Amino acid sequence: MKTKEKLLLIDTHAVVHRAYHAIPGLTSPQGEPTGALFGLLTFLFKAIKDISPDYIVACFDLPGPTFRHDSYSAYKAGRAKTEEALVSQLIRARDVLRAFGVPILELAGFEADDLLGTVVEKLKENIKKGELEILIASGDMDTLQLVEGKSVRVYTLKRGISDTIIYDEDAVLARYGFLPKLLPDYKGLAGDPSDNIVGIDGIGEKTATSLITQFGALETIFKKLKKDKEAFLEKGIKERIIKLLEDGEDEAMFSKTLATIRRDAPIDFKLPGRFHEVLDLKKAENIARDLAFKTLIPKIVQLKKGTEIARAEASPETLDTREFHECAIALWLLDSSKTNSTFSDILSIADADNLSSAHANLFARLKKEKLDIVYESMEGPLIDILSRAEKHGFLINKKELEELSVEYHKELSKIEKKIFELAGEEFNVASPKQLGVILFEKLNLSAKGLKKTAGGARSTRVSELEKLVGVHPIVEEIMSHREYSKLLSTYIDAIPKLLDENSRLHTHFIQTGTTTGRLSSEDPNLQNIPIKTELGRRIRNSFIVSKGFTLTAFDYSQIDLRSAALLSGDTKLIKFFCDGKDIHKAVSAEVFGVKEEDVTSEMRRRAKVINFGIIYGMGVNALKANLGTSKEEAQIFYEKYFERFPILAKYLLKTKEDAHVKGFTTTFFGHKRLFPEINSRIEFIKAAAERMAVNAPIQGTSADIIKLAMIKVDELIEKNKWREDVHLLLQVHDELLYEIKDGRVSEVGKEIKRVMESVITEPLPFTVKFSKGQDWGNLTEC
Repeated sequence: MKTKEKLLLIDTHAVVHRAYHAIPGLTSPQGEPTGALFGLLTFLFKAIKDISPDYIVACFDLPGPTFRHDSYSAYKAGRAKTEEALVSQLIRARDVLRAFGVPILELAGFEADDLLGTVVEKLKENIKKGELEILIASGDMDTLQLVEGKSVRVYTLKRGISDTIIYDEDAVLARYGFLPKLLPDYKGLAGDPSDNIVGIDGIGEKTATSLITQFGALETIFKKLKKDKEAFLEKGIKERIIKLLEDGEDEAMFSKTLATIRRDAPIDFKLPGRFHEVLDLKKAENIARDLAFKTLIPKIVQLKKGTEIARAEASPETLDTREFHECAIALWLLDSSKTNSTFSDILSIADADNLSSAHANLFARLKKEKLDIVYESMEGPLIDILSRAEKHGFLINKKELEELSVEYHKELSKIEKKIFELAGEEFNVASPKQLGVILFEKLNLSAKGLKKTAGGARSTRVSELEKLVGVHPIVEEIMSHREYSKLLSTYIDAIPKLLDENSRLHTHFIQTGTTTGRLSSEDPNLQNIPIKTELGRRIRNSFIVSKGFTLTAFDYSQIDLRSAALLSGDTKLIKFFCDGKDIHKAVSAEVFGVKEEDVTSEMRRRAKVINFGIIYGMGVNALKANLGTSKEEAQIFYEKYFERFPILAKYLLKTKEDAHVKGFTTTFFGHKRLFPEINSRIEFIKAAAERMAVNAPIQGTSADIIKLAMIKVDELIEKNKWREDVHLLLQVHDELLYEIKDGRVSEVGKEIKRVMESVITEPLPFTVKFSKGQDWGNLTEC
């Protein structure tokens, strides 16, 4: 059978506009603004990786009026003038895309959306025959009306330039409640403020949705209204709305026309050359160098070389081999930014044509960089240990989750009703747009420091809602609604579908998933099982053990602060830990200049914020926000802390200075992390790199200790022939969970605790808390 080919159509203006707001301030060494161009290429690379298109075409808007302006002079009126830095990058984007062999489509008098629609129309026979599918890459929702089944889909940005989602017909239906082709009808009723399309004044999103889902297209609605007004009343449509419809038919039909993407733009179009055949590496690399996009050059090479080979040679079997995993780990050890590497990543960066050659090349480089010791002592041995834990799985109490699901869905329904009462109307609480209308237009809520989205609307993210707590009771209800919804969708209702026939949950551990060195997990992500709230903690009650076994947890105490003391050699911090003191209380006494017995809970809280803030590279402004104090007070705390712990202060400063010179940092055990941006001319990029460079050795050392502990415990299990009696279930943050056979818990638990504490013994102890129980949510310290 002939393989269905893929065409990627780029709505370039929309993507560049989103990228411009996502990466502000970036410039080339010559001072040319480049943030939007960097974002465009980042998005392009991700799209190619996610979609693997055979063909790519970019559509552009041209300056000047379109046919819509000719018929409606107020079209898009009210929009702010496009900033010069964005205009220059929209022009330069043509050069960038042409350098990558991507043909440009643009036509005076027509918008990019109309060119997209026309291309889809011209290729409809290819689509019908099953020869081609089209993905439209965009930064807004206007193109969703072009979606057809699974053959024409929209690949769009949720937020930023890396968080993407693909809409097929089912996804559009799930979001709006009606088919993609009815989106212009929806705008005909509700309007579109971003384009100054008026719709019918007085009809909002909710009413428009109701009318379309019940009656269909505008033509059908108005025809039915003229014949049978009673049918509308029977469906619950109010007299006021009927009157608005009768008076606003012309406006609605005209608005629909404005919102409808044309499919008949006068362009000649045929599929271009295949992307990987027309891509000229030299041209692409040259423009990347001109723009100072050095970090993108390896990805450019991969586009040409890696994908061709990967298509020919990569298979699920290849990607499951130990050789593949070893290569991915080696690549990650050489450059910790190379997380979750693909087959083509490995071949491209290793400059190899097959996996065996890549393996040889990468391990030769490991040896040259003296990182082979890190692999052999830590990462290599973990492969089999994690594989055994994955295969064993974690037993789940399905009944517990089912009961929790019923309870939480009932509570969610109650909260939703309360929100509707407080709002005075029903709406989609999960829709940021509809929620924004309720909060900021209808209820007119406001608070100091509220941020806006890239599109200019006021944000409804949790961090912004927290600023509104106390302003109106609806805010707390919305936050509760979000917590219940997330717990249900991410864990409570999702986990049962992932269980095997024995009700065991098998996550997949990833050694190369983070730049910090910590393990991650996926399908599902068990690193994020909630613990901070009572609602979330209850999910842990469903994580249980096999009959005849006990669940045990071994948790390193204050591991990051101990790592900071270890690396810095700060004698005062080391003594606190050696004396077994409450570190936050002891630090509080130092900073506030009081006796430990006089430290209040608020003083301890502040010391805790400072402790963790300092090792995570937090500056005075961030400290102010987290402490809830004035900037002056935060400055005093900041200076006092370093005054009382000068050795730690000197270490942190030296770490930052060394990173500027070397371009990397290392952990206590030799893990390396690169920081190519630390000498950037862009201040905020440099500052972010400095913060990460300060934290990387500390957090990385903690990650190394956990890994070495897992290896030592595994050696203990092997030595004592405990394989049938002791099973690793999970590593999460600073904690290891084991299933231990009843009758051996005390003996084995004490040995595991001893071995974990033996990873580092000097100059300070790394103490471990040992707990046990029958489920993860109810463990008792031994």
